[in-house]
Amino acid sequence: MRSFVFKSSDQVMSNKLNSAKFALLAVSCCAFVCVAAAVPAKPAPTRPTAVAMPASALTPDPDAMLIEVYKLLAQNQLNSAQALADKLVEAYPTFRLGHLVRGDLLMMHSFPVSTFGAATNAPPDKLKELRDEARARIKSLSERPNPELIPRAILQLRDDQKHVLVVDAKRSRLYVYENQAGHLKFISDYYITQGKLGVEKSKAGDQKTPLGVYYITSHVPGAKLSDFYGSGALPINYPNEWDKVNGRSGSGIWLHGTPSNSFSRPPLDSDGCLVLTNPDLKKLSETVEIGKTPVVISEQVEFITLSKWNAERDLATKLINDWRLDVESKSSKRWLSNYSSSFKNAQGESLPVWFDKQQILFAGAADISIKLSDVTVFNYPGKGNMLVSTFTQESRYGKNRNVTRKRQYWAKEANRWKIIFEGVI
Repeated sequence: MRSFVFKSSDQVMSNKLNSAKFALLAVSCCAFVCVAAAVPAKPAPTRPTAVAMPASALTPDPDAMLIEVYKLLAQNQLNSAQALADKLVEAYPTFRLGHLVRGDLLMMHSFPVSTFGAATNAPPDKLKELRDEARARIKSLSERPNPELIPRAILQLRDDQKHVLVVDAKRSRLYVYENQAGHLKFISDYYITQGKLGVEKSKAGDQKTPLGVYYITSHVPGAKLSDFYGSGALPINYPNEWDKVNGRSGSGIWLHGTPSNSFSRPPLDSDGCLVLTNPDLKKLSETVEIGKTPVVISEQVEFITLSKWNAERDLATKLINDWRLDVESKSSKRWLSNYSSSFKNAQGESLPVWFDKQQILFAGAADISIKLSDVTVFNYPGKGNMLVSTFTQESRYGKNRNVTRKRQYWAKEANRWKIIFEGVI
């Protein structure tokens, strides 16, 4: 092992100052590192600062360890930062970002380091990827979801939907919320990789991640997949109904793990899938329920207050209930008034063609009774004025009874909400 000898106190001070400079340069986007840099330097402790981790975790959280390394650097505690970086790569041997940071720390013991990745000859584009990953991971600890705010996209879940996954592409983060009697509680989050070309997928092979509301459709164990997918995969139902109506193509969008030789991947590195580390994918697989757990993928998650959330939820509830009453009224005019002239169903039928078939279904019935249950409602990501609702509809007309699971997409047109898609799922 190479030994380093400090030749003078000036060199020691130079290396300390450059370590702080390096920390600030590497994560200049993080306000809390700047705050840490303002704290007077203290003598380096003989042991690294303890890193917080969930009570259930068997290994330390890599994000927490990484930020602690940078905070120690910002305080000129090079030895402590080095010791913690050693523990980071020991816990996660294939964590390339961890090894890169550790290499820079080793170099600091004998040479001034002012650029991220100085200890490697990696190409500039690879260094940029690692820098982007460092930034995303560290910002996640300074930009925690406010427990007093609610993701605007989620208005109502079914009672049996225990969790919902909320993806923030801009932050490279997946948030897990727990459904507690209709109220959402933030419980965990994970670093994720998205498509090489970002989000808003429109066609096969465009290397983009779709935006929208989807559901976990299955779990594929890692043993049934190539090593590329790591510990397993959780496919989602892309393209959904709205994607198909809009001509979006492609398939095989999964949440999956990483190859055995790589702990993580850069923020923009997949062909459209959402990629997690293998430990995170395993934990997530234990949380989700096949066919039940929604996955809401947004370019950037919008959080709102409880009062605003209640107002938007009440509006959505009223829209759906008014539609139900209009169907029960047997008035074609009232029923039809809920639909957009641009309406399309899954078969591509226009509103007049589709509506005629619906009227025939109820023709001659003296009374119509519509009961809705297991209702979910979401503000659709990327669309400022669009809702998607899914529910079980029990229809009674005459002596007939029909139960279907139905999905509606609503859009605001000229200050009025209209149904732009409706279909049985």
